Amino acid sequence: MQLYLRLLTQKKPIFALIKIYNQNMARSQETVGKKEKEKKKAKQRQDKQERKEERKANSGKGKSLEDMMAYIDENGNICATPPDPRKKKVINAEDIQLGATKHEPEEPVELIRRGVVKFFNESKGYGFIIDQQTQDSVFVHINQLTELIKEKDKVTFEVERGQKGPSAVNVKKEVKS
Repeated sequence: MQLYLRLLTQKKPIFALIKIYNQNMARSQETVGKKEKEKKKAKQRQDKQERKEERKANSGKGKSLEDMMAYIDENGNICATPPDPRKKKVINAEDIQLGATKHEPEEPVELIRRGVVKFFNESKGYGFIIDQQTQDSVFVHINQLTELIKEKDKVTFEVERGQKGPSAVNVKKEVKS
């Protein structure tokens, strides 16, 4: 009915009819896929706006000093409540040691060890000695021998840190007394 009234009020009704027809045709070019994409974009914009508002609401700005304070309890753990004043311990300031800790001298380690040759390969020039004190296997190289040794010989030696672990140096056969 409105369309009919519009046509009658126009000076050139045929042009008005063509104009209305073109407007309707332009609307028909919106496909379902385009409408879905537009809906999806609108939803994403709305979700983004909601997340932004939520971040603003939960941000730490504007909190009071009490809300931002953190306390350390008697065990060194961080907590939100202040520590109990009844559990407070008094510490003398002179007892607190600043700087590096004092290194107490250790017991002198016996440098010369005794052991038994577990394995020795003369052609390859290496072997292993079992330390009698620690029962550890210590590597020995032929260059570190003061005299030739063979398996099951009792020997004295000194231990040195090598690239791959303990290494025996100054290896001598034990003197039988």
